[in-house]
Amino acid sequence: MSNYSTAIDKKWQQKWEDTKLYKFNPDKMDKKLYVLEMFSYPSGANLHAGHWYNYGLVDSWARFKRMQGYNVFQPMGFDAFGLPAENYAIKTGIHPWDSTKKNIETMEKQLKAMGAMFNWDNEVVTCDPEYYKWTQWLFLKLYEKGLAYRKKAPVNWCPSCNTVLANEQVQDGSCERCGTEVTKKDLTQWFLKITDYADELLEGLDTIDWPEKTKAMQKHWIGRSTGAEVTFKVKDSSLSFDVFTTRVDTLFGVTYVVLAPENPLVDQLTTTENKTAVEAYKDEAKKQSDIERQSLTREKTGVFSGSYAINPINGKEVPIWIADYVLATYGTGAVMAVPAHDERDYAFATKYNLPIERVIAAKKGESTLPYVEYGVMVNSGKFDGLTTEEGKEKVVEELQKDGLGQQKVNYRLRDWLVSRQRYWGAPVPMIHCDKCGTVPVPYDQLPVELPYNVEFAPDGKSPLAKSQEFINTTCPKCGGHAHRDADTLDTFVCSSWYYLRYPDNKNSQEPFNSEIINSMLPVDKYVGGPEHACMHLLYARFITKALRDAGYLSFDEPFLSLTHQGLILGPDGFKMSKSRGNTISPDDYIKEFGSDVFRMYLAFGFAYVEGGAWSDDGIKSIARFIERVERLLGSSKERIDQGGKTTIDKAEKELNFWRHNSIKAITSDIEILQFNTAVARLMEFANALSKYIQEDSINPEFLKETVIDFIKLIAPFTPHFSEEYYNSFCPYEGADNGYSVFNQGWPELDEKALIKDEVEIAIQINGKIKAKTNIATGISEEEIKEIALAEPHIVEALEGKNIVKVIVIKGRLVNIVAK
Repeated sequence: MSNYSTAIDKKWQQKWEDTKLYKFNPDKMDKKLYVLEMFSYPSGANLHAGHWYNYGLVDSWARFKRMQGYNVFQPMGFDAFGLPAENYAIKTGIHPWDSTKKNIETMEKQLKAMGAMFNWDNEVVTCDPEYYKWTQWLFLKLYEKGLAYRKKAPVNWCPSCNTVLANEQVQDGSCERCGTEVTKKDLTQWFLKITDYADELLEGLDTIDWPEKTKAMQKHWIGRSTGAEVTFKVKDSSLSFDVFTTRVDTLFGVTYVVLAPENPLVDQLTTTENKTAVEAYKDEAKKQSDIERQSLTREKTGVFSGSYAINPINGKEVPIWIADYVLATYGTGAVMAVPAHDERDYAFATKYNLPIERVIAAKKGESTLPYVEYGVMVNSGKFDGLTTEEGKEKVVEELQKDGLGQQKVNYRLRDWLVSRQRYWGAPVPMIHCDKCGTVPVPYDQLPVELPYNVEFAPDGKSPLAKSQEFINTTCPKCGGHAHRDADTLDTFVCSSWYYLRYPDNKNSQEPFNSEIINSMLPVDKYVGGPEHACMHLLYARFITKALRDAGYLSFDEPFLSLTHQGLILGPDGFKMSKSRGNTISPDDYIKEFGSDVFRMYLAFGFAYVEGGAWSDDGIKSIARFIERVERLLGSSKERIDQGGKTTIDKAEKELNFWRHNSIKAITSDIEILQFNTAVARLMEFANALSKYIQEDSINPEFLKETVIDFIKLIAPFTPHFSEEYYNSFCPYEGADNGYSVFNQGWPELDEKALIKDEVEIAIQINGKIKAKTNIATGISEEEIKEIALAEPHIVEALEGKNIVKVIVIKGRLVNIVAK
């Protein structure tokens, strides 16, 4: 039965707190290491296994780095604004402030029970006015720099609830609250001009140590493409529209053009006889999300507007269609269709019996299109015979002469819409005055605080717009009556800069002291889920660059190294959820096994970046391993206390090999967050240690050194357990923090110990192992052959056979080919 228990956890957690063991030392910046886990949202009452998998094992990595001599800064906080708390308030009547604060208190206790090295003095909570005051400051700075602006934009609208819905509130095109079909509605919204940094956000990806998949996702999201912008005039009209294309060489093959249903031109160019059909189509399009509309597997639909456009390169008339696979918010909201050379256009043209004209020379072959291109222009007038690359240049030159085209770089990236018509968020710090227009709130009036008494029932208005106490104010410019902006900021604005607040979180004069932050950042190691690749991680990079350009930061990227942890699934292999009944409560297991067993199981049971299904048998196996280690350390102490010989022998050399082999491998594994193999190495080391203490005579001094190295190696995974046993072997009465194993150096590697005097090799005859023997490591190949052929079992097995050849693989085996 194990002596390790939650009582030992509490004992050492109290000791660490009393002695301020993990307090960051700002005077030792030469080996500063800023370690950060993505902070959690306190939407539930408890930490779940996913939190533990992220925070607990990153803490193990941070402990390892501390023992290597790094001055570790590892803060913790809460991303406390957001939709779940507001929905909970609507459902239960419990105010978001009250439910969020209660959840934070619970999660703080659980995080402290984890025994991590969190710098709690640096905690941030985004719903605290002392935090969002500076989120509002950030917004105003962006506004000053022309990076925040206001315009009309479509939002999700539930006609039953009479409210705006965030994308995450729309499920299969319906409102998650009432199931009503969601439509689109134009509202005036605030945007941040992230597109100004598109090129730098793209190029900066080459300078950071991030997963390639995440960088690829950001590159795709930014979507930089070089091409041409081409102007199509509408027949018998003064109207025109632009399209962006990377294949201007196919302009002669355009047989129709397509506008997004939301494009403002649609109403103007739709003919009377087509109006009913177009309006009905627009209404249907409003019910689809942008993701659904652009799905590659969804059948493309459309409706004819009744109008025609003029192809600017050949003067041909082409029909103008309306189709929902084109988005008004992407590009120009219009595309040219070349069905002979584009799969989507081909499918659409075939469905609606539209012409298909080949303009790139091609050969018959296997393709979803009628031809396979090989890159020479045909059916293109004076451009016939040009390569497609030559054609692109010449066609743009021709269009430029008539003012109908130009070279253009386009981006998929859109500006960041940050307005939310919800309550539980940081209020937009702007004032609207009939006389002065939109006016920023003066800096000395921040924060613009959320009122507590607010009506949450959805009725089509922003909750803040219904609070007279909040909405009515005085214009800072003219002193006349004005009203505050009723929107709150997207919670991603709060999380876009929190890593900058942590090191200077008590600063009441500014969001951070630039000198402090420029010495502490960028973050050296950042760990969190991959689902934030194109939101939080992109926004944080944008804000960092914007603050750099405003003169507050001296670095370009917020996170130098990024790792995504995997997902812990339920025992059934499915994602944990209450509805499935497969959730894992860490508290139950910690109560039974202690937090170190729970942590070590998470380390050993899964490849960190992959995750996997929870196993009760797995954690029980780790509990048995810890019990075995306890017995092993107890037996070792007894042997050390008994004393013994001090001469070096074969058994000691063998253990010393495993000691330093473990140091080398575990160091390498933990460095790259490969925790499962590191724990496996610890198990091998334990086996070697167990074998040694069973010897009749041992070297007590050597054994003590080896045991202490073992405790140090296991310490990142079992911090409480390791403190207990380190102090058992090395009692300390000093007044400073020398008592802690985490203030000791990481075990030093002796490469010489990895060179064995002897190695065991296998001896095969015709590929089958017939014997094993030990040989000296420095002998020649000929000497190895002699030893193998002289081995008694081999001599017996070769009797009556002719040896054809002997193959030696040094350090591993000898294979004798015989007939």
